[in-house]
Amino acid sequence: MDLSLQHEPISDLFSVSDSFRAIGAEDAKERFESDGFITGISLISKEQIAALRKALDELIDAENVDLFYEYNLNESTDENRRLFHALGAWRISTAFHDLIFHRPIIEMAENLIGGPVRFWHDQVFVKPPHDGAVVAWHQDYSYWTRTVPLAHLTCWIGLDDSNEENGCVQYVPGSHRWHLLPRGELASDMTAVFKHLNAEQKDAFVPVPAEMKAGEGSFHHPMTVHGSFENNSDRPRRGVVLNFIRDGVRSNTNEPLLNGIPVIPMGQKLEGQFFPLLSNVQ
Repeated sequence: MDLSLQHEPISDLFSVSDSFRAIGAEDAKERFESDGFITGISLISKEQIAALRKALDELIDAENVDLFYEYNLNESTDENRRLFHALGAWRISTAFHDLIFHRPIIEMAENLIGGPVRFWHDQVFVKPPHDGAVVAWHQDYSYWTRTVPLAHLTCWIGLDDSNEENGCVQYVPGSHRWHLLPRGELASDMTAVFKHLNAEQKDAFVPVPAEMKAGEGSFHHPMTVHGSFENNSDRPRRGVVLNFIRDGVRSNTNEPLLNGIPVIPMGQKLEGQFFPLLSNVQ
């Protein structure tokens, strides 16, 4: 069954009390607008982490991957490194499906994006111990210019403790105010970005490691430069990414926005089966 047909939670895995809110978010919007990201936001519980880890193991061992938009057992260009990366887990797994309707995440997204939010697409990343690959410096919107206007937001949620040793995400503060950089290979050369930066940007390129506990997350602007280095530790670094758009974002192409889904003609609003409105889900 394609779970994208269901635009509300299927299970009670992510049910929360009315009093719960994302923890650590008091001055979130001010920090987000200044730096282009916020980190260390407590979003999911130990029980929810365990359920997502179990579901992720099942996705990696999946025999039928037809419902994924992309599915890469190893996206690394380095034959000695590994990076599992897939888009579309919400269509296959109940746990990943219900995560996108988790109210604390939606409410934070509404606050940062400035209005009602729709789901854009998800991603799962796994850097295994010892040989986990890099995710090269990039801006998310360089992959998303097929949608306009620029009204997007990314939430990264750790399923493991993450630090520099196991290849945590790192952000370049203030880079959300830079111009759009050319898109490169996602799991390739960490130095490729520098040939596209001017002298001022190179001087300002001082990444901040987003070291977080499992269950904590970060939110970043679609123009914020970010990436992550290798996992040389004894621990995995597993993460799930939820990408959002503000309601009203339109298609900028007459090609499919994601692999395997019907075309939304250029100029038409993203909505329907694959882009549910989250702001009205309780």
